[in-house]
Amino acid sequence: MSLEEAGTSVGAGGDVDALARELGAAIAELPVYEAFAEARAAVQADDDLQAEISEFEQLRQEFALARQAGDATEADLQQLQQAQAELHDHPTMATYLEAQEALQDRLEELNRAISEPLAVDFGGEAGGCCQD
Repeated sequence: MSLEEAGTSVGAGGDVDALARELGAAIAELPVYEAFAEARAAVQADDDLQAEISEFEQLRQEFALARQAGDATEADLQQLQQAQAELHDHPTMATYLEAQEALQDRLEELNRAISEPLAVDFGGEAGGCCQD
């Protein structure tokens, strides 16, 4: 959709907020976003997978605390990595992760398209501070 089709004239101080809302709505209609949303819903609806995620998060937190205390071992790291690999190998989780990566790739493409005329990384500038 062009700016003219959207009924907005950026040169005349058009409503950038309205354009941003339209962009968000258009992104939500992309097949790559719809696939992501479906995959996310499948992960959230799978009680067994949710239990596995909780167990992994607990293991990850325990490892982080052990590392901070200087007590983490190579075996602990390997156990954590194995648990993550098993979680990622779960078919529902694998589908979700693939959909998430595809969406991130598409959003990065859109970020580049927005950033080009601005001469800044739109997503990077919007996401944080203190960049050199």
